[in-house]
Amino acid sequence: MGFVKWLGHASFEIFIDGVTVLIDPWIKENPVAPISLSDIKKCDIILVTHDHGDHLGDSFEIARRTGATFVSIYELGLEASRKGVRDVISMNIGGVTEIKGLKIIMVPAHHSSSIGIPVGYIVKGSEGTIYHAGDTGIVHDLVHYAKIYPIDIALIPIGSVFTMNPEEAAYFVSLIKPRVVIPMHYNTFPVIRQDPSKFEELVKKYHPETKVVVLKPGNTWEF
Repeated sequence: MGFVKWLGHASFEIFIDGVTVLIDPWIKENPVAPISLSDIKKCDIILVTHDHGDHLGDSFEIARRTGATFVSIYELGLEASRKGVRDVISMNIGGVTEIKGLKIIMVPAHHSSSIGIPVGYIVKGSEGTIYHAGDTGIVHDLVHYAKIYPIDIALIPIGSVFTMNPEEAAYFVSLIKPRVVIPMHYNTFPVIRQDPSKFEELVKKYHPETKVVVLKPGNTWEF
């Protein structure tokens, strides 16, 4: 059985097909992180959506310590290698790679970054398909990706200011039609304060077929 565990902000631990995947693992400086960096004993794959500190986070350190495969946009992958990460897969949008039996698809995101460009990921395994949007506004291209790789669980930002707000995020859900959506990237700081129950109401308005799962940092959703 697989699970998705929210580590606060946009950080997630995903266990799927026996593989541990960390996405945007920002732990040490994350005010809502439910774990410490020393709690991460094992990691097979690290996916990083972009190089902002609250997403790149502790990725290099975790990758060096655990030997995890570090995956990112091409230019950030070069930086990871310069920082001593040994196992690096550099990709670009539309690219697909396979790691430990999981299919990793790099997809577009509308945001900013200093190194390379921001992205999202679709992780496809035998137990399910999970989409992490990264920091983004509405990306219509994802309609096409979702048809090729139907999404079971979507991890979607709702905080506004730097990403979609709850209504935009709910409408985006209606475009990609996941089975389950988990809101993220909210309530870490006052500027992105949101009520996730409002997002849940809006998803019921735009696409009631999608189940909304609201997690607290440290909570898991099994699939």
